[in-house]
Amino acid sequence: PPSLSMAQGPPSLPPRRPVQRPRARPRPAPPALCAMVIKTDLCAYTEYRIYPGRGQRFVAKDGKTSFFISSKADALFHQRIKAVKLRWTQAWRRMNKKGKADEQAKKRTRKAQKFQKAIVGMSLDDIKKKKAMKPELRAQAKEAAAKEAKARQATKAKVAPKSGAKSVAPKQQAKGGKLPKGAGAGGQKKDFKAK
Repeated sequence: PPSLSMAQGPPSLPPRRPVQRPRARPRPAPPALCAMVIKTDLCAYTEYRIYPGRGQRFVAKDGKTSFFISSKADALFHQRIKAVKLRWTQAWRRMNKKGKADEQAKKRTRKAQKFQKAIVGMSLDDIKKKKAMKPELRAQAKEAAAKEAKARQATKAKVAPKSGAKSVAPKQQAKGGKLPKGAGAGGQKKDFKAK
């Protein structure tokens, strides 16, 4: 005979089976709630964001309202100190191009493309031929041109008359050395005083 226990109940009833409940499905995540929108104003002086409960409003005589983030900004505005001259304001940052790192990354300097043009007296083909020449040949051609130029200079020096060099010296002697300022006009001094 089976042993009686309180959990099983009286012997006439069949043993109890544990009740199987259907497994609970994990609840789907709630849809992303919209972030709470907080109305912010911009400071008329510093251009910082002003959150609710902050700042002070100034209404001018003409009815124009200015909203300042702090009494410091208000005082500077009324002292007529330009926001552009203070480094901590957004106006100064804008003027001095600060905080625009992403824009600088976009701007890339273009490298100038090299291309050859014909020079007066030489066509493009001639220039390309000279570039393609070996350096030894180029050096030889350079030396030959230098010798030719020296020979031309030597022939010019021989042909030129020597009297031309002598005629320059007498002119300089006739001029004489430098004269003082007043001596150029016949040695007479100007009379500035009226009589």
